[in-house]
Amino acid sequence: MAQASAGDASVRRGDKESNLKRTASNLGLPLWTFFNTVTNGLARSDGLMRRAIPGLAIVFIFVLALFRAGEMASQYNETRETAETTLSLMANLVATGLKAGEEDLPETGFRTTLKRILADSLPAGATSQGRTFLVVDDAGTVVASAPAQPDLENRPITDILGPSQPMIIFGARAGVMMTPVDLFGTDGDTQAMATVQHLDGRLGMVAALQTESQIYSKWRDDLSANVTLFVGTSFVLLAVIYGFFSQASRAEVADDMYAATRARIDTALTHGRCGLFDWDLSRGRMFWSSSLYELLGREPKDDILSFADVDDITHPDDIDLLAVAEHLLESGETLVDETFRMRHADGSWIWLRARGEIQSEPGRAEPHLIGICIDITEQHELAEQSRMADLRLRDAIETISEAFVLWNARNELVICNSNYQSLHSLPSAAIKPGTPYKDVIAAASNAEVAPHPVNVTQRGGAPDGSYEAQLEDGRWLQISERRTKDGGFVSVGTDITALKKHEEKLLDSEKRLKATVSDLQKSRQTLEVQARQLVEMADKYQEEKTRAEAANKAKSEFLANISHELRTPLNAIIGFSDIMTQEMFGPIGTERYTDYCKDIYSSGTYLLNVINDILDMSKIEAGRMTIETEVVNASASAADASRIVTGAATEKNITVNADVADNVCVHADKRALKQILLNLLANAVKFTPDNGTVTLKAKPRGDKLRFEVTDTGIGISERDIERLAQPFVQVENQFTKTHQGSGLGLAIARSLVELHGGTLTIESKVKKGTTVSFTLPLADQDVAVQDGAA
Repeated sequence: MAQASAGDASVRRGDKESNLKRTASNLGLPLWTFFNTVTNGLARSDGLMRRAIPGLAIVFIFVLALFRAGEMASQYNETRETAETTLSLMANLVATGLKAGEEDLPETGFRTTLKRILADSLPAGATSQGRTFLVVDDAGTVVASAPAQPDLENRPITDILGPSQPMIIFGARAGVMMTPVDLFGTDGDTQAMATVQHLDGRLGMVAALQTESQIYSKWRDDLSANVTLFVGTSFVLLAVIYGFFSQASRAEVADDMYAATRARIDTALTHGRCGLFDWDLSRGRMFWSSSLYELLGREPKDDILSFADVDDITHPDDIDLLAVAEHLLESGETLVDETFRMRHADGSWIWLRARGEIQSEPGRAEPHLIGICIDITEQHELAEQSRMADLRLRDAIETISEAFVLWNARNELVICNSNYQSLHSLPSAAIKPGTPYKDVIAAASNAEVAPHPVNVTQRGGAPDGSYEAQLEDGRWLQISERRTKDGGFVSVGTDITALKKHEEKLLDSEKRLKATVSDLQKSRQTLEVQARQLVEMADKYQEEKTRAEAANKAKSEFLANISHELRTPLNAIIGFSDIMTQEMFGPIGTERYTDYCKDIYSSGTYLLNVINDILDMSKIEAGRMTIETEVVNASASAADASRIVTGAATEKNITVNADVADNVCVHADKRALKQILLNLLANAVKFTPDNGTVTLKAKPRGDKLRFEVTDTGIGISERDIERLAQPFVQVENQFTKTHQGSGLGLAIARSLVELHGGTLTIESKVKKGTTVSFTLPLADQDVAVQDGAA
């Protein structure tokens, strides 16, 4: 049934589209135009309805289910309230009847009478729908029941209603309650509605009971009927929805196929840079495809364009649309092929080529021009570029100094310049494009430069080659001819007179060059002899260098040995002179002897220091000086060195400053570091005038500690800095020398720094002072602290 309904809907939709098409035809619109403008709206609304109807049906089922569930819940509550009211009223009536008949009860054997009174007190239908009434004596034992249930009699009421039931205590004030009861000795697994009314006298109370199953039996029957009816209705409605959805899906697939087909056509037109148009000539209305809108950068729409809309964006210098329409209507021509410009949405002009044909449908008198517009902007720009390139080529050919001519595959003239015309003395009539080659050559008056002149030196095969020709006035031409890809050839004639003269000069130069080469060969032989002599001299130099190094080593060993020999008597001289100066064994006598002893002591000490320096320097040069690196406190070493030179500095009123942070340690040989600092500070004090300043600084730089010794002394010139740190080298010579010293202090300091892997640097300015710096590796702070604690 659902499929039949969907099929009828499809038939009705098809009839509707047919009627719309006939209406469009009567209105004078093209069939496919009307279909695009009207049917698309219907298709969009159909899609919305197809998606909405299943949802609406499901919503209807859901609302219906909620409504019926609400009604059943309301009925459930009404049934409960009715049962509570009825049970309460009947219990009250029974209690009233029992109170009235309690006086008639005998003292013994009253149960039979009590059952009769209970039966008389029950209203009509009281025991229907599962209601049970129990009469309890003042001891709490059931003594009568209606309808009669012997199993319940003689049982405590607490066994039936429970030991802690509020109704037993409060009676009617507790109201009607749903509670588990034990009517059949099953430990209270039956839910029942109960109420209790207290009695005065020998009877304790009356209890009214009604089981839950009996209360809601009719409601459950109604619920089963409603659920069955709802499920059946839902299944039928879902089947109808499925049938509709199936038919709607097929219709949607058909719509998708139509949309995909149209999209492919629009895509093909868009990528092909073209668009369709339908021009109603009699009414002046026009329809464009979406690809034509996109071609002009405009938003596609299904509306019909007026003549004014199209004419506003058409370039007036290219086409008159009104004149074209009048001409087609009056002349009866059916084909149109026009090229014109239309304005793009960004303001630029697009070149279009419109090709179409007049179409007239049967039964309609209005002619329609239907066709296609193709974007030819690129072709037009290429044509314009080609024209400009041709003009530039002609200008370039005309400006070159050579004679140029181009022939096509049929040996006809294509283009030549004025140099070619003047070279051949050709008339203007002979150089028109398309003139045969033989006619041009026949008109040439200068036969010497014809393709086969008399006085010619061939350099290649013509016409794909080059050759040289000499004119009667003595000029030389080089004529080059090359084949083109289309089978023609190009010929270029170049004046090479200057080259010819230069060639003659080159021949003369070649002769002179050969003579020069001969001289060079002789010079080469001489150089080879000199090279052999240089090799021999180099070998001799190496031998002499080896001897010099051996002699230097022997000198260092000699100095080391002689220093040991000199130190022994010097130590005695220094020691005895010191004893005599201090007069340890008694006075010497004359004071002049005391001065002599002081001079002997100072001179011996100075000589011992010189010998020590010579010994250290000889050890260093001999490679026997070794250092043992350890963690050394830089601050302590700086303080020791400063304290030693303080005496000499005090004599000259020189201030010695030591700026070294505490607990800064380096990896170095302790004795070598002290000697380096002492030598540098002693040199600074020695060459600093009175009242000067000598500063020792040590600052960390990365993982290194940089020591700097700065003084305000006489300074050193740049040409003396490089050689100053060499052994026995001093800036002052023996005739101008004003300071004592052997010239080994800086050399020993530099050598000890290099043994530590560092570099000693000297920076100085004459009369301003000198700064000597070097770096040593920093020691780990934790290790330094541990060593200091040890």
